[in-house]
Amino acid sequence: MKAYLAQARSEIRMSLTQGESLLVTVGIPVLLLLGFTAVKVLPLPHGVTQRVQFLLPGTLALAVMATGMVAQGIATGVDRTYGVLKRLGATPLGKSGLLAAKITAIVVVEIVQVVIMLLVGLALGWSPTGNIFLFVIALLLATVAFSGVGMLLAGTLKSEVLIGLANGIYLVLLFLGGMIFPVTSLPSFLQSVAKALPALASSQIFFHSLGIGGSAPGYEWVVLAVWAIGAPALAIRYFKWQ
Repeated sequence: MKAYLAQARSEIRMSLTQGESLLVTVGIPVLLLLGFTAVKVLPLPHGVTQRVQFLLPGTLALAVMATGMVAQGIATGVDRTYGVLKRLGATPLGKSGLLAAKITAIVVVEIVQVVIMLLVGLALGWSPTGNIFLFVIALLLATVAFSGVGMLLAGTLKSEVLIGLANGIYLVLLFLGGMIFPVTSLPSFLQSVAKALPALASSQIFFHSLGIGGSAPGYEWVVLAVWAIGAPALAIRYFKWQ
């Protein structure tokens, strides 16, 4: 427990003081929310009239994905390449402790993200609709899922490969995730692929819990839960310290 707490404090401090990381995790989602709310170029889901009601949940899901999979994954991969993780491997921390510490840091960053983006959303005319309790549950599941993916990539790939692949996956999931335009705008075969991915599951649950109310389809909860269990398990199983 002491090793975990010490590593968690270190991870939190680094996450909140790295400017380039905060740009990816906070700055870009806020800019997308502001930009696509002001510029009415993308379609909206059927029945939605206020653009911010759709874009706020979507950009929140985007922020979670950017934090857990891209920013934290790349930072961990770089540390692994330069031998930082090799030294941690010799401590009582262990793989599960390292993953837990990083997820803790991500949760702290996401609290900052959520507060900032909800305030921006309110300024743009967003009106709270739905169930905040379901949003919190979905936020935690999405955090664990994307952190697991990020750690799996970081623990198995060289940093130069990881940077390109993580950003490529990020763009693909942004395209398939229903975050800034409805997934119904995609061809049917891509919609089928998207339904198996955590990006669409998280954005749709966020959309129902923050944007329009009602209950998200049960299969989206199942998909998100499967990724939240499977991705960290694979990361722990295949993660290499060097």
